[in-house]
Amino acid sequence: MFKSSLVAAVGAALALTAFTAPPVLAQHSTQEQQAQQSTDLPGRDVDETAQGRSERRSDSRIRRGRGQQAAPATPEENIAAAQAIATAAGAACQVTQANLLGQTAERNSTYEAACAAGPGYILISTTPPQAIDCVLLAGQAEIDRARDPAGDPGTQCVIPQNADVLRVISAYATEAGVSCTVDQGASIGRASNGNLIYEVGCAGVDGYWLEKEAANWKKTECAIIVTQNATCRYSTAAEAAATFKTRLAGSEAANCDVTQGRFMGSNANGAFWEAKCAAGNGVIVRFNPEYAVQQIYPCEVAHRIGGGCTLTIVPPPAEEPAAPAAPQ
Repeated sequence: MFKSSLVAAVGAALALTAFTAPPVLAQHSTQEQQAQQSTDLPGRDVDETAQGRSERRSDSRIRRGRGQQAAPATPEENIAAAQAIATAAGAACQVTQANLLGQTAERNSTYEAACAAGPGYILISTTPPQAIDCVLLAGQAEIDRARDPAGDPGTQCVIPQNADVLRVISAYATEAGVSCTVDQGASIGRASNGNLIYEVGCAGVDGYWLEKEAANWKKTECAIIVTQNATCRYSTAAEAAATFKTRLAGSEAANCDVTQGRFMGSNANGAFWEAKCAAGNGVIVRFNPEYAVQQIYPCEVAHRIGGGCTLTIVPPPAEEPAAPAAPQ
C-alpha cells in the first residue's frame, strides 16, 4: 500500500471562518492569533453559521470616520503611530505608508499600513494591539464572495501595494523554491496544526499549495492535492500533464505524449505516477524525491504496481499454458 506524502489533512470542501473586526479580534494577542479569520482547510471542524458571521460583522465593523476623531495628523505621524502598533503586535513590518481609517466602537484607532516587504496590515490600537494580514483578508473575501456574491466581505485593504496579492504570493513561492512563473495566488486557510496555507497558480505548468512551517515552507503540487479530496482553483489537468511530460525527458518513456497523469502514492522506494499517452500503452513511473526517473513500468506488465494502470486499459497478462501431462 502507498502512503500519501501530503501532511495537511484534506477531505471535505474548503470552509472558511469569517474575518471579524473588534471586539472579536480583541481576543487575540499576536499576529498569528489575529489571523483566525482565515480558512480552515479540509478535514477541519468549523462551527460557523451564516447568522453568527453576520452578527459579528454588524457588531464589530470598523467605524470609518464615525465617533470622536483625533486631530488631523501628518502622513509622518500616521506612519509613526501605525509602526508602534505593528511593532507591539509582533508584525514584521517596516511601515512605509499608513492611512488612518477611523476608530472602532471602543475608540481604538485603526490604520491600514503598507510595509517595505511582505503583506500589508490592518492595525488596531486595542490592548493588546492587533495586526491583520491583508493577504489573509483578501483570501477570506474571495471565498465569501464565491459563497454569496451579494454578501459583505468585511474590511479590506485598499492601498494599491496591499491589494496586490500576487506580489506577496510570488515572493512566498520564490522562498519555497517554486521556479514557475506565478500567475495566480491566494491565502486559502490553515492546516490542522495551524500553519497558513497558500495556493500558487503557475503559467502553463502545475501549481502548488504552500504551507508555512515556522521559518520554512513546504510545497505540495496540485496533482497530489487533487488526490486528497481537495481542489486547486488555479491549476488544470492539462498543466499537470505538461509538467509530467517534462519529467520524462531523457527516459525510455520520453516519447509518451502525456495526456493525463495520476499520482498513485509513495513508499520507501519512491513516488509512483501513472501516465496516459496519446498513442500506445501508458506507463507507471517511479521517481525519486527530485523527480528523476528511477524505473518505467509499461501498463501491460504493471498489474502488481499499486493496483496497476487505471487511465490506460490493457488486457490482463495471458495465462501460461498448462504443462503437458507426463507420459505414462
